This record gives sequence, structure tokens and C-alpha cells, in this order.
Amino acid sequence: MDFAQTAFLLFAATAVLAAVAVISLRNPVHAVLCLVLTFFSVACTWIIAGAEFLGIALILVYVGAVMVLFMFVVMMLDIDVEPLRKGYGRYLPVGLLVSVVMLAEIVTLIGVRASMATPFAANAASEAAETSNIKWLARSLFTDFLLPFEVAAVILTVAVVAAVMLTLRHRGGVRQQDPAWQSRVRASDRLRMVKMEATLPPAAPSAAGSEGGAA
Repeated sequence: MDFAQTAFLLFAATAVLAAVAVISLRNPVHAVLCLVLTFFSVACTWIIAGAEFLGIALILVYVGAVMVLFMFVVMMLDIDVEPLRKGYGRYLPVGLLVSVVMLAEIVTLIGVRASMATPFAANAASEAAETSNIKWLARSLFTDFLLPFEVAAVILTVAVVAAVMLTLRHRGGVRQQDPAWQSRVRASDRLRMVKMEATLPPAAPSAAGSEGGAA
């Protein structure tokens, strides 16, 4: 077993342990930190396996949007975040531990990629065509797997709309829009023609009369 396979197994074990911690920890902040570590470890395994695009996309999309996910959960469950802000110091050790593990994974990943002449378990089709991983993935995604890609896009769109509807609450003192009422508005409701009689302005005094009065 070479260094690449050993690092792959270590990253996979870290991802499994972090995932178990996500569902076992009762503190939501600790669970989110472990979720970040899970995504990052899985991304490292993909990069070692030759799927660089998927690894980078996982970090940018999931690790970057995990705080938005946490905000949706807090809004949906109506959790009081004031006690969480007061106890910021107790979350620091877990955050430092996750940061140290991620830094160690980055250093290990750099060493693995530098020591490997070819990616571990690289895709045979990509090597045969002598194309990059991104080109091969894009060609396969939009040709062979176009229908599953479109279905996944529809499911994600429905999930976003459902998350917004679940977290939407009507609060007093806040001006809100009613799209149904706006679509039923007619021109007569917005514009009213008023007939008014025309009046002449008062005549201005002549210049001669002004001079005579002054004399």
C-alpha cells in the first residue's frame, strides 16, 4: 500500500467519523463544524481519485453554503441564537480542532499530488482521450446523463422554493406584497379621469396704470 492509498483511507475514515459526529452531537454549532469537516474530507478523497473538479465544486458549493443551510435550520426551528452568541468561547476548541485537521489534510493532499506521477484510480476514459477531467465530465454530463442532470436541477429548484416557504413568516409591522392582488389590478383602479372646468387667471395690472398710481 503506497502513500496515496494510505492518505485516501485516512481521508475516508475522517469523513465517516465526522459524519457520525454530525448526527450524534446535540449542539448545532458543533454539528455544523463537523459537517464542514465531512465535506472537506470527502473533497480530498475525490481529488486523490482524480476528480479534481468534483472536489473543488464540493468545497465551493457545500462548504461555502453550509452557513446558509444553518441559517435556514435556525429560521425553520425558531431557535433562540442569543444564548449561542454568549457562549462563543466554548465553541473555540472544536473550531480549532476542525481547522487543524483540515490543515493537516491540505498538507497531506499536497504531498500526495506531488508524489504521484498519475492520479490514483484515474478514469480510464479520460486518460484514453487525453482530455482533462473537466472536459470529460462536461461532455458526459451534457450528453449521456442530460436527463438525470435536468431532473436534479428541477428537484433542487423545488427544494429551494420549499425552504423559502417553510421559513417564511408573517410579522407585524412589516410591509409585504401580495402577488395575487397585484395581478388582479385593473387600469381603472390605478387611473381615474377627473373633469374640471377651465378658469382664466386674473389679469395682470397694466404698466400705464401702475405708473399713474405711482404719480
